[in-house]
Amino acid sequence: MNRALFMDRDGTVMVDVGYPRRPDDVELLPDAPPTLARLHELGFKLVVVSNQSGVGRGLVTADEAEAVHARFVEALRASGVELDGAYYCPHSPDEGCSCRKPSPELLERAARELGLDLPQSFMVGDRDSDLEAGRRAGCRTIPFRSWADVYEQVTAA
Repeated sequence: MNRALFMDRDGTVMVDVGYPRRPDDVELLPDAPPTLARLHELGFKLVVVSNQSGVGRGLVTADEAEAVHARFVEALRASGVELDGAYYCPHSPDEGCSCRKPSPELLERAARELGLDLPQSFMVGDRDSDLEAGRRAGCRTIPFRSWADVYEQVTAA
């Protein structure tokens, strides 16, 4: 079983612009790629888990969301970071789906599909729903303040 660094996308790995619709909306937070690369070198699988309710709300089309995701992956790759997985909930809060954080479903699905050890993994996010999803999945949680703080907490654990 592998340990993972689960992370929210908007406001954690990339600048939160609300409901990103265009690939040009993707701007990585400057310290994210080098920190993620170092954590990957330490043996962590890198997995994004993100609510993208703009799709369910009709503010972002599925094609737009896919184009943003593709640009996000491309920007990370250009910085030397390869994601091991990305899991998105496209539903609006009122749809009552089972995958929207704070539900742990996205993390649990990633764990099954990627062979991840949830108690040895971390969930990093800028919202309470991110941290609650991590807790419900049995992960250790880190409220996002900076990537230097994330690195310090992960390596100290």
